[in-house]
Amino acid sequence: MGLLSEGLTQLLIPLAALVGLAFALLQWFLVSRVKVSGSYGEGNGYKDKLIGEAEEGVDSLEVTVKVAEIQNAISIGATSFLFTQYRYLSIFVGVFSAIIFLFLGSVKGFSTKSEPCTYNTGNTCKPALANAFFTTIAFLLGALTSVLSGFFGMKIATYANARTTLEARRGVGKAFITAFRSGAVMGFLLAANGLLVLYITINLFKLYYGDDWEGLYESITGYGLGGSSMALFGRVGGGIYTKAADVGADLVGKVERNIPEDDPRNPAVIADNVGDNVGDIAGMGSDLFGSYAESSCAALFVASISSFGISHDYTAMSYPLIISSMGIVVCLLTTLFATDLFEIKKVSEIEPSLKRQLLISTVLMTAGIAAVTFVALPSEFTLFSFGTNKAVKNWYLFFCVAIGLWAGLVIGYTTEYYTSNAYSPVQDVADSCRTGAATNVIFGLALGYKSVIIPVFAIAFAIYVSFSLAAMYGIAVAALGMLSTISTGLAIDAYGPISDNAGGIAEMAGMSHEIRERTDALDAAGNTTAAIGKGFAIGSAALVSLALFGAYVSRAGIETVDVLTPKVFIGLLVGAMLPYWFSAMTMKSVGSAALKMVEEVRRQFNTIPGLMEGTAKPDYATCVKISTDASLKEMIPPGALVMLTPLIAGTFFGVETLAGILAGSLVSGVQIAISASNTGGAWDNAKKYIEAGASEHAKSLGPKGSDPHKAAVIGDTIGDPLKDTSAFTQHSYQAHGS
Repeated sequence: MGLLSEGLTQLLIPLAALVGLAFALLQWFLVSRVKVSGSYGEGNGYKDKLIGEAEEGVDSLEVTVKVAEIQNAISIGATSFLFTQYRYLSIFVGVFSAIIFLFLGSVKGFSTKSEPCTYNTGNTCKPALANAFFTTIAFLLGALTSVLSGFFGMKIATYANARTTLEARRGVGKAFITAFRSGAVMGFLLAANGLLVLYITINLFKLYYGDDWEGLYESITGYGLGGSSMALFGRVGGGIYTKAADVGADLVGKVERNIPEDDPRNPAVIADNVGDNVGDIAGMGSDLFGSYAESSCAALFVASISSFGISHDYTAMSYPLIISSMGIVVCLLTTLFATDLFEIKKVSEIEPSLKRQLLISTVLMTAGIAAVTFVALPSEFTLFSFGTNKAVKNWYLFFCVAIGLWAGLVIGYTTEYYTSNAYSPVQDVADSCRTGAATNVIFGLALGYKSVIIPVFAIAFAIYVSFSLAAMYGIAVAALGMLSTISTGLAIDAYGPISDNAGGIAEMAGMSHEIRERTDALDAAGNTTAAIGKGFAIGSAALVSLALFGAYVSRAGIETVDVLTPKVFIGLLVGAMLPYWFSAMTMKSVGSAALKMVEEVRRQFNTIPGLMEGTAKPDYATCVKISTDASLKEMIPPGALVMLTPLIAGTFFGVETLAGILAGSLVSGVQIAISASNTGGAWDNAKKYIEAGASEHAKSLGPKGSDPHKAAVIGDTIGDPLKDTSAFTQHSYQAHGS
């Protein structure tokens, strides 16, 4: 037994979750205190007081009214899209929960009799019908938590974007704090909400299951499945929406009409800003919640069939939840470094401050992991490992979690090196624009492929060490280690779209050039840190997928997966192909939606008199509708591919072929996700490097509207569906497929 008693464990886990929720509410309260002096549109269903007192001579009251108006339009568009998407998804959830119940219940012919336990031999476990029922309930709870994580994240982002714009008048430091605090609201809400719901679910299910821990934690795996199902559809739908609008706005506005990004004359500009929220905030929130829930559930299930479960050591069993609890506390302390302890005074301090958050959280979390490992776990125990019991010491698990955590940092910093315009890889891509779009595309693709090398070695090293030390449980807790600082990671991630929206609002409201420069600086740092967030998500998904694969192989009773067996080998080939099929679907969906968007934007420029001159208003609503309709229609085929593949393969070709498919899709999916994400990020920042003109080299390629700049815009436009639709939905695909 560990030093921590069961009673204390039962108290500390929910306490950490409640502290996280309280901290999120505190950050929201501080954001809501942005100095205001009036209100806008009380009769228009919009009651947020947004009109700030401008510094003398900076912006007029008319401009601040415009800011509130634009924010209202973005908020309404984002909320409308999510409600429509959730209506579609509620049908899917109903159908899939029925399938889960029927599949699991029919395994033993809907038996209501107690069964002999699979792992804890000699004991009896609860009937198959009960397991089917409770797994379905857990699936519904996971789906609901995932939806709420995305929705609340989107609401705080649309609440904060205009406030960030208004704070930019008081200086870049004030705007940074507002954007970062808003991101922290999302990060802490998601981590605390996910932990609290999982803890409550386990304790409620325990009332029925009692001593049957094997059945209890097997049914809890439904929670992770529900989270990843919503994540998959949310990310695909949101990704298609945002990139269709972005590509349409860029191709006509910047390339054909030579007008700035976020220019109010561009009909697709509101749809583009809505897309940032539904794709990069709501989709990403659901997505990372899915990875977090799956890694927790995989670790809990593997532990339940080991000595922890057999000896009913509740504290040791709850080790994954205790790690997440410690993560919330560590991230809370880390956030204070960005918002209270070190004030940003110059533009050049923004990106280092965000990167410092990652390092501080990793260092503090390493100490936190050491503490919880030695108080929660007995000094020696056994873990289930493919039919045998492996003797493990508690410090082995410290290394497993810590190596996952530090591998995440290595992946994050490698991603930053390949996607930030402060380093030579992106500057080389920008330089290649001198000879046109073709060389830009060639250099960008080469960069993406090269950027896979270090992250894959980091993931491979983490897998080898954690598996050697603690078998599949080691891999599951390594994934949890990578996600233990999820609150900080999400705060940094959400900061990007909030800053992007703030810049768009400043441009559309006609605010001064100085304000736009400040919001551009915030946005540029956000682009790089968003790429770091994607790197974390992809790395953790690889580990989560492997942990789930191990849980599947254990549960299916497969002792070895022999790649020379024809059934397994064809599974590997088909599995390696599936991520390409999935990518093809999502990218074509963006292309089809963007085509309609381009045609609509061109039509408005050609048919609305005075639009280019700024004397007439564009029809924003039609562009929002095009993105909404396209994304909702196009998200179904990729989602169906992921949901149906394991069911069809397992039913018609057996468990060994399915094992091959899962292994093949995991291996190829990681490569595609990393290369596509970094290629898209590099093209985006190469364009921004030219636009900013911060160095002599950058000035020689600019200014905006020059041939190299147009070539960079084309590269960025190609990269949009790569990085924000194809790459980021790949890791949902991996985790959900497993």
